[in-house]
Amino acid sequence: MRPEQVSVILNQEFKSVLQGHHTPVMLWGAPGIGKSQIIAQIASEHNVNMIDIRLSQMEPSDLRGIPFKNGEQVDWAIPSLLPNEKRHGKQGILFLDEITSAPPSVSAAAYQLILDRRLGDYIVPDGWVIFAAGNRQGDRGVTYSMPAPLANRFSHYELEVNLDDWVAWAYKNDIDERIIGFLRYRPEHLFEFDPTHNPVAFPSPRTWAFTHRALQKFEGNLNLFRAAASACVGEVAGVEVATFIEHLEDLPDLDAIVNGESVSIPDAIDLQYAICSALVGRAISVKGKDNAEKIWGNILNFARNFPQKELGVMLVSDMQRAIGEEIFAIPEFVNWAGAIADTLFD
Repeated sequence: MRPEQVSVILNQEFKSVLQGHHTPVMLWGAPGIGKSQIIAQIASEHNVNMIDIRLSQMEPSDLRGIPFKNGEQVDWAIPSLLPNEKRHGKQGILFLDEITSAPPSVSAAAYQLILDRRLGDYIVPDGWVIFAAGNRQGDRGVTYSMPAPLANRFSHYELEVNLDDWVAWAYKNDIDERIIGFLRYRPEHLFEFDPTHNPVAFPSPRTWAFTHRALQKFEGNLNLFRAAASACVGEVAGVEVATFIEHLEDLPDLDAIVNGESVSIPDAIDLQYAICSALVGRAISVKGKDNAEKIWGNILNFARNFPQKELGVMLVSDMQRAIGEEIFAIPEFVNWAGAIADTLFD
């Protein structure tokens, strides 16, 4: 399932918990594709706490708490890491990350917590949802087969990698436009993981974020950036992204494009992808400013000029995801849509 769809489902689960309709959710997927990031994003969007419990680092007794003598009986001290309405808020997310890496004896201790929302005398606050995530057994992680009683306590979704969803996330999170342009140009490099080879460094949404950081640190020295990128995403993708960025010296004048001047489009297809990603960045940067519609209109006019019309469609689609429905009210959008329709369906 696409990340965008999973995000919608998790949002609805969060909203439904107070009505008593929440079902604990288990996200499955390969390493580095953003399972934890999506859940953290839900917490951020709703401005609530997320308590991240790694069952793989716990003993069975860690969840149940510590027994202590209370008069003639034994009570249990509730672990402070479990959600508490006074300390953590009325609503929040209890996130059981890496749950498939927990030994069966530990995961069994969570059965009651997940299904009944309680552990002994402890009760999960009504406004808290329970999400979990883990790798599949074929992903060469430290994983155990999920016991049937535990699996039956969740609804299950398998997260897939999707370039459009990653690009939308990348623009929102200020990932360098050059990284976005490269992955638009070479989409097969977004995620390349072969568990049979057990690679140390491989391309994934997570490691492309690392590569973005490397570019900020070593932008002035492409040799060092090439080495740093290779350390993040592997040698093949690392060398290719460094070469791509090196060629960007031949980009046309982007300021002239956003100002509505006539600019020739280079023949090199990698430069055309780079232009698209850079122009989306320019469109985002002027949102809310007085000249936003003028600049967006100039970009839309430019989008009509690509020899491969699919690139113009990609540019405008990424703009729409980034800046929203405001783009539809611009007269140049109607002109662009008409020109594209005439071309595609001629």
